[in-house]
Amino acid sequence: MKRVVILTGAGISAESGLKTFRDSDGLWEGYNIEEVATPEAWQRNPELVQDFYNQRRKSVLEAEPNAAHYALAALQEKYDVTVITQNIDDLHERAGSTKVVHLHGIITRSQSSIKANLTYPINGWEIKMGETCELGSQLRAHVVWFGEAVPMIEKAAGICSEADLFILVGTSLAVYPAAGLINYVPRDVTKYIIDPNIPTVGNKRIVEMPFKATIGVPMLVDELMA
Repeated sequence: MKRVVILTGAGISAESGLKTFRDSDGLWEGYNIEEVATPEAWQRNPELVQDFYNQRRKSVLEAEPNAAHYALAALQEKYDVTVITQNIDDLHERAGSTKVVHLHGIITRSQSSIKANLTYPINGWEIKMGETCELGSQLRAHVVWFGEAVPMIEKAAGICSEADLFILVGTSLAVYPAAGLINYVPRDVTKYIIDPNIPTVGNKRIVEMPFKATIGVPMLVDELMA
């Protein structure tokens, strides 16, 4: 069974109504990244950061997977599919994808604020101040902040190196180290890029599909399933 590796970014979730990570004005939901997405922000004002991610989680739980999420899940009928996502939502899983690697964490889980790999499911949409892990530290969103290590990056690089087909969806390849994953895909492997704004990639064997995810992904999946 051919191994298909898909790297998804904010563009695929935007069509489900979730704001992209950073808008053109540099803000995320009206906040500077430094206010809500760094360890320093958490030390400075944990209540603000906690509330910010509680609201994002509420939005995620209210959102629904779109045609692109469902199309990628359908690929599993014919291929060995792994989705590597930069997104912190669970829309791939809810659409039916069974092998999903979250590079930047997943907002529907909490984590210890002193031990990142100590994570828990969240009952509902809110983590309250005063809720602690088994080590006694405050629980926070299971999200990788700027300045923190990306623990899944090595696993993702290994998956990319074994791809028979690579698909990039809805990402500008601007956030590292995730943006470097395409360089681990063997040079002779065909790489599809689905995005209205095709990022510049040095690799050969690129098939450019300048469409929104909900248009381009079902189109490509129909082709691959034929």
